Amino acid sequence: MPSAHDFTFDKISGGELPLSTFKDKAVLVVNTASKCGLTPQYDGLEKLYSDYKDKGLVVLGVPCNQFMGQEPGTEAEIETFCSTTFGIDFPMTGKVDVKGDDAHPFYKWAEQQLGEPAVPVWNFHKILIGKNGEAIRAFGPRTEPLDGEVTRAIEAAL
Repeated sequence: MPSAHDFTFDKISGGELPLSTFKDKAVLVVNTASKCGLTPQYDGLEKLYSDYKDKGLVVLGVPCNQFMGQEPGTEAEIETFCSTTFGIDFPMTGKVDVKGDDAHPFYKWAEQQLGEPAVPVWNFHKILIGKNGEAIRAFGPRTEPLDGEVTRAIEAAL
């Protein structure tokens, strides 16, 4: 049975980003957008990453323009926005689709694993992947990164 470690994204800055890079780490995969009402969640995602990275958490930002065109920029513009506006230090992928026929294969796999809760309905949807690559849980866009529900699930995964 495939695991998250079988999938590869492109890095926002170019080159490949195989999820197998994160074996033995928990990964919170979040589809992001720069021009969304939820964009301030970047602050919480960066805090999660800084608080838990030494314990084995990776936050992975996945820019997506599928929700009302709220991620219109180029990958270079997105990367600059994230680093200058929010000081983002966690890895980011290139822009992809996260739902529908053209969804990135990782998202199709996550839906097979977790069902409907894994399908993003908006920006800042979160999918938690365990150290061995299993899909653990999905969190809706309005669930803040530092919400106790998220941090408890991350701590259990670590």
